[in-house]
Amino acid sequence: MATTNCILQLVLFLVTANIPALLTGRMSYVDIAWPWGLVTIGLVPLVTGTHWPVWGMGRGNLVMLAYLVSGLRMGLGAVALAWLGHLNKEMPRYLFQRRRWAKQGIADEDSMMYKVTMQKEILVQCMANMGSLAMPMLVQTSGYLAGPLTWMEVCGWTMWVLSLVFEHIADVQKLNFARECKEKNVKNAVCDVGLWRYTRHPNYFGEWMVWNSLVVTSVPSIMAMWQSDQETTVTKVGLSLGVLAVSWAMYQCLVNYTGAKPAEYYSVRKRPDYVKYQATVNMFIPGRRKEMTD
Repeated sequence: MATTNCILQLVLFLVTANIPALLTGRMSYVDIAWPWGLVTIGLVPLVTGTHWPVWGMGRGNLVMLAYLVSGLRMGLGAVALAWLGHLNKEMPRYLFQRRRWAKQGIADEDSMMYKVTMQKEILVQCMANMGSLAMPMLVQTSGYLAGPLTWMEVCGWTMWVLSLVFEHIADVQKLNFARECKEKNVKNAVCDVGLWRYTRHPNYFGEWMVWNSLVVTSVPSIMAMWQSDQETTVTKVGLSLGVLAVSWAMYQCLVNYTGAKPAEYYSVRKRPDYVKYQATVNMFIPGRRKEMTD
């Protein structure tokens, strides 16, 4: 499965992100490639014949469904944005990447180094889909654990549903806020309603918790893998560390790489009240609002 996934991810990213980026000079196409890469991960067990879904709530069915739901949810949205022309200009989070490159002396958009750097950045996200982010799928559909769901898996899947609902509510609240501002002709307002009152990025937090849920649901399969003779010790260590790395990798992505910090760089410059929002509301982990100090 791992080899098949790597091949499919590489082909997908080359066609939907790397080549379009080379032709247009924009890497926002990653927003199409990455979620459809998740859909691909969810279909790999079918493609390889490793797991065929049967009626019921088996761990294999559930983890495949999780990848398909997450990927289709974001992937269809990205296709809609592309259809409406929103990818005709670079998205802010990728403009922020260019600032990082400039600090390294890579600022000439016509230079070979600039183009190579952009291609490399796209492949970083491709490799994430090839490696760590595919680990929960590989572990849970490889047959290490048989029988009904364990209590930890039940808790993990409950956590997954709640996290997905949390993320969806945050997205809906943001869309409703933007629509209301447009109707009232209010510009550059700070979204400070609903879940956004307790974290500045509830959608990113919800997405992180979705992935943490997959880590939790993978633990029983990892434990069963260590008790079996199906894999070498090296493979067992690699799969175990790969699953555990999912939480760290997604946190770095959602906070530092293309998520919260890049978004806030532009929000501070666009919205005058955003600094006050930063002073009173946690950036990522939801919590009580703070009092403003002089």
